[in-house]
Amino acid sequence: MDTMDETDADHMPAPAEGLCGPSEVTALSHLYRAEVYRSTVWRQRLDQTTNWAVISTGIGLSVSFANERASPFPIVLVGALCVVFLMLEARRYRFFYVWRFRARVLEIAFMVPILRGEGTRIRIDRGTALSDDYEKPQYRISMIRCVGRRLRRNYGWMFAILGAAYFAKIAIHPVDVTSWEQLFRRAHIGPIPGWVAISCGCLFHVGWIFLAWKTWWDERKDKSKMADFLKSREDVNLSRVVNAHDSALG
Repeated sequence: MDTMDETDADHMPAPAEGLCGPSEVTALSHLYRAEVYRSTVWRQRLDQTTNWAVISTGIGLSVSFANERASPFPIVLVGALCVVFLMLEARRYRFFYVWRFRARVLEIAFMVPILRGEGTRIRIDRGTALSDDYEKPQYRISMIRCVGRRLRRNYGWMFAILGAAYFAKIAIHPVDVTSWEQLFRRAHIGPIPGWVAISCGCLFHVGWIFLAWKTWWDERKDKSKMADFLKSREDVNLSRVVNAHDSALG
């Protein structure tokens, strides 16, 4: 029985040490190009959503300031429409981050060793995260963090412009208000009293500002956010130290 075990062990294939053949290198090169292309396509889709929001904002401002009797309601509608665009863009950003993660892993495990003159050998333990992601794809960033990032990059500025335009419309267009009563009268939207409309607007702006700050603060405190990229610097530097140690021993 022991002999059979030893024989079986002799015929067992040795574990793979890494990928270093020309066919594997060629396949990974094409894979990298595909992942970069995917991330580029989804990055362009992000720009499309932002363009829709910018155009809508311009139209809303033009309508509201077209004449002195124009209502500020189009600014409110554009703000609601920008919220829809924000959610669409945050969802697209989650997909973009998937392709970005894969391209980044390939850069760390494949391109960095080549650029450092270490050859094209790719250690299997450094490709596990990528292979697992292909078997079971998963999002690499939460939806709330995506919303916060898009707010800080683009939509926060648009919401600030809409808020300033709304205030200018009810406070100084076509002439300056002289009392709070006049301000509230200009701010009313149909059956909704002016003070209610202004209060809701203030709550909305406080809400998105808090969300943008909270997600930024969480990312700033989150020391593991680079774990999605295999702790790139730590992993590469550790590999160089191990290789240098092995060379010294040799």
